[in-house]
Amino acid sequence: MRLAFLGTPEFAVPSLAELIAAGFDIAAVYARPPQPSGRGQKVRASPVQALAEAHGLPVRTPKSFKPEEERVAFRALNLDAAVVVAYGLILPKEVLDAPRLGSFNLHASLLPRWRGAAPIQRAIMAGDAETGVQVMRMEPTLDTGPILLSERVNIRDDDTAGALAARLAVVGAALLPRALSAIERGGAVETPQAAEGVVYAEKVSSAEARIDWSRPAAEIDRRIRGLSPYPGAYIEAPRGNERVKILLSRLAEGSGAPGEVLHADDRLVAACGDGAVELVRLQRAGRSPQSAAEFLRGFPLRPGERL
Repeated sequence: MRLAFLGTPEFAVPSLAELIAAGFDIAAVYARPPQPSGRGQKVRASPVQALAEAHGLPVRTPKSFKPEEERVAFRALNLDAAVVVAYGLILPKEVLDAPRLGSFNLHASLLPRWRGAAPIQRAIMAGDAETGVQVMRMEPTLDTGPILLSERVNIRDDDTAGALAARLAVVGAALLPRALSAIERGGAVETPQAAEGVVYAEKVSSAEARIDWSRPAAEIDRRIRGLSPYPGAYIEAPRGNERVKILLSRLAEGSGAPGEVLHADDRLVAACGDGAVELVRLQRAGRSPQSAAEFLRGFPLRPGERL
């Protein structure tokens, strides 16, 4: 099959690698344009672009498909199918319909639950016990197409969005060659999504990242893990109002006023509106992530102080 692969972040890398290893004819790889990143704001290619170039595949990085020349160039590829994995750009109907057999998306949820931009983060934050990956035929409307293949994945009590995404990326990558082979031989079964249970995974906003200590411990723990590593839930330290990201937490014993430090020795435990959480991994501005013990050596806290 002659394919175009459209993806950008690390989540899409295993999928592209799997299709390369399976011997598909990848006519072009599309990725978001390189962006400044890191402390020096050096312009860097996305993970998908880097992998594609390492394998000698042609890479295109349009800012959008609105210009007619981009749509003409896509049609000129004469594709059998297009595969989309966390690409990050809206594809017009003209682009979706250009490949002979259609366009297909690997989505990180069990549709119709968590359609939209942040399905992994929202699943953890909502306390879902499981999620999954699905290969879906793409339609112009958001994540509404029929499902070809699915795989369920349990959400662990210590999962962060980053850890869960890494597992889902590998599981999903294995589905793609199976789905494409079934499509090519005309044996793919496409199951319409259920009309009930539609939930939208809204894009995570920076306003959600500040920890509200008046909330229950279970909710705060899920928010911390659901926003890790990006954008990262944060607290304001009691001295200097320094913003500190919390990258990993777990439920802990104890109670007190919301935000009150209960333990600050080799562990950092804070009270919530109901219960307490242990802050396991933290990151000060401009520094690398640290364990709680390392953080407390550089920023001592005392029981009774408020975060």
